[in-house]
Amino acid sequence: MVTKSKRYLECVKSYDSKKKYTLREGIEVLKGFSKAKFDESVEVVMKLGIDPKRSDQMLRGSISLPKGIGKELRVVVFAKGEKADEAKGAGAVEVGAEELVDKVVKGWMDFDVAIATPDMMRLIGKLGRVLGPQGKMPSPKSGTVTENIQETVKEFKAGKIEYRNDAGGNVHALVGRLSFGTEDLVANIESFVRHIEASKPTSAKGTFLQKTTISSTMGPGVKVTV
Repeated sequence: MVTKSKRYLECVKSYDSKKKYTLREGIEVLKGFSKAKFDESVEVVMKLGIDPKRSDQMLRGSISLPKGIGKELRVVVFAKGEKADEAKGAGAVEVGAEELVDKVVKGWMDFDVAIATPDMMRLIGKLGRVLGPQGKMPSPKSGTVTENIQETVKEFKAGKIEYRNDAGGNVHALVGRLSFGTEDLVANIESFVRHIEASKPTSAKGTFLQKTTISSTMGPGVKVTV
């Protein structure tokens, strides 16, 4: 059984967990919780009206949030030749082909995003079991398989985020830090929600956006309307 911390339980008592707050109210609730000793991340979780078992209803993609996420991501690139040089110039922390694949296979995972040129997919297919569960496998749908290496590396380093639905039909996303101003968090969350709404699969029926919850790293979830 997972035991909740004293701080977490105090946070739960400080608000109405059954109430749906406006987005601004919900953010203020998060900011009112007892603070951790670090700048906590803020995450949004959306419960969607999709059937995650159907391939035509799965959501996966990427988006640059208007206010960033308050963190520079560590990017690796699977590429050769000129594209490898572009990746290094754009600030990738590691660039390579077969040798980088072998390094990841052996357990090296010190990065946030993996990008690949299309010709590398034949090499990195074996990494699906390693990178797939962590959401780090390069994919054309998320924009991480591309010939436009330089721009893509810069975008992800600056905080462009990837997302994909889980087995329960939920989509999670990092949308900033607790130290962000309320309006900046509102802008990021609204931008992400609009993006997901616009990505509704044509085969999805009924209410698409069913529930939205925001939370900080160490705090409980707060239900919001958006």
